[in-house]
Amino acid sequence: MGHDGLTSWGTELRLRDLSNAHAHPFRLIPTSEDMEVLATALGLSAVKKLRFEGKLTPIGKRDWQLTGTLGATVVQPCVATLAPVTTRIDTPLSRTYLADHTDEIDVADAEIEAPEDDTIEPLPATLLLSLVAEEALALAAPDYPRAEGVETVSAQITEPGKAPLLDEDTKPFASLKALRDMLGKDDS
Repeated sequence: MGHDGLTSWGTELRLRDLSNAHAHPFRLIPTSEDMEVLATALGLSAVKKLRFEGKLTPIGKRDWQLTGTLGATVVQPCVATLAPVTTRIDTPLSRTYLADHTDEIDVADAEIEAPEDDTIEPLPATLLLSLVAEEALALAAPDYPRAEGVETVSAQITEPGKAPLLDEDTKPFASLKALRDMLGKDDS
């Protein structure tokens, strides 16, 4: 990393070689070619801007914490119309890399119902900041982008010869309403 923290997109950092006496700032700005490759890898129409900046802070002698912010502008096809949808993403990131952490799950521990902290990872031999950015962008990009003014599409999938299941039928009190209506008919 340079003195200003500017790091090229494909740089691999050897955390064990970094001084643990102070934090190491980074700023990652990919080239247009890098963004094209990234868009293709993530199934996006385009990545127009991307900036990933933060710092690597030592924890003790061997562990590291990465904190930063990923900012990006992505273009995706609308799920209903395929029109291009542009989304601005600003997401904070935090990862902790522990030298003694393993991904293996102890069978005894697996039975305990505790949420696993997905920000803690084993200390890698080399850290590729662009991969951290790519994973964060994949999680932050909308799963079902919609063009402005496009309503939610309702699909009706029904077996031949049967009435389609409508949204009203899936509401929690639909069966009670149907029962009330049926009882009301018996009174006449």
